Amino acid sequence: MKQLRPIILTIAWMVSLGMSASNYGTKADTSIVKKYQDSLAFYKARYDSVVNANAQLGYAKANSRLYQLFSPVLYYNGVTKDLFSSRQKDVEEQAINETLANIYLTRPDLVRGTVAQLETASLPMPTMRETSSVASTIAELSNEAPIDADPEPVEVVVEKPKFWTFKGDGFLQFLQNYVSGNWYKGGESNYSLLSSLTLEANYDNKSKWKWDNKLEMKLGFLTSRSDTVNKFKANEDLIRLTSKVGLQATKHWYYTLQMIAQTQFTRGLKVNDRRTYSDFFSPFDLKLGLGMDYKIEWLNKKLTGTANISPLAVNYRYVDRTMFDNNNGNFSWFPSRHGIDDGKHHYTDFGSQFTIDITWVLAENVKWKSRMYGFTSYKRVEYEWENTFTFQFNKYISTNIFVYPRFDDNRARDDHHGYWMFKEYCSIGFNYNF
Repeated sequence: MKQLRPIILTIAWMVSLGMSASNYGTKADTSIVKKYQDSLAFYKARYDSVVNANAQLGYAKANSRLYQLFSPVLYYNGVTKDLFSSRQKDVEEQAINETLANIYLTRPDLVRGTVAQLETASLPMPTMRETSSVASTIAELSNEAPIDADPEPVEVVVEKPKFWTFKGDGFLQFLQNYVSGNWYKGGESNYSLLSSLTLEANYDNKSKWKWDNKLEMKLGFLTSRSDTVNKFKANEDLIRLTSKVGLQATKHWYYTLQMIAQTQFTRGLKVNDRRTYSDFFSPFDLKLGLGMDYKIEWLNKKLTGTANISPLAVNYRYVDRTMFDNNNGNFSWFPSRHGIDDGKHHYTDFGSQFTIDITWVLAENVKWKSRMYGFTSYKRVEYEWENTFTFQFNKYISTNIFVYPRFDDNRARDDHHGYWMFKEYCSIGFNYNF
């Protein structure tokens, strides 16, 4: 036992030393682990802040265009196009467009390149859908190919808005009717030709002012065997210019000054009658009206046009011709046929007037054009209603039905129709729109 005692004491001391060292090591290890955990939490917080910042950048890219103001200045093709377009834009979009356009015009040296160059450089902007790119760090992005520091000069072209619009349509149509001499119901053969051309030039500055101009020209001839005096007679003859200047009052209403000038090309004749009933500038009507104009856009813009109401209107009529032969060799005062007193060539009426001019697309190949005009001096009334129904067979072939009732109590009263007059025709032929 005495010999084993030193050995036992040595083992007991070593065990005690080991336990003491074990307790000390546990405390040391706990302190290191805590510091390591704190470091992980710190770097996790920094990582989370970077991820959050990138996510906000992706949200801005997906929901607005504010990033264009804080990223390197690039040339965006849509800025100038959107700036001068009539499309409705919110306040933020309009402000961004104006800011970028101002930089393009005043400081082109700040423009670093174009969007196409950015795409070539492979610098994708983070979006909400690309979560992997959201977590990418700034260091990773900086390793991509940089944009050329000295890009080629960018030519900025600003086109002036087009305030003028031009359009028109025309047709040339024929009508032939043959009746043999022994036809049991009688009748006669005849031929007719009808031509029409309408031109429009309209100005709209997309703000307050508009100026609409329409020139209508129609001329048609008729020939029949029973007329031994006149080989050709005009069955349609019109020159009419309508011009309106308007200042916008509300969305659809305009304060308007309207002018209508109207005459004809050639002489107006009747069957087997040498007398002239009308001629160029005989009569010539000039109508001025001050009032309001309403822009019509109904039925998903299938029914379009304007309605003009002029409480203050002037109707001026001038007749250039003086006399005509009444077949008896006597001369009568020509202007009296048009409501002008003997010995005078013109008269002026003051009153009120209205004009309604509409186009209604009834079907893909059926269209109705209608024009209503009325004037009253509170002593006499003049009213006319022109209706043209167009049936389009293809791009160039169509049929027109024209119905035109007219009321004028300033002329001699007819025993059958009174103060009413009627005109109607149906024709087929070529037409062209431009």
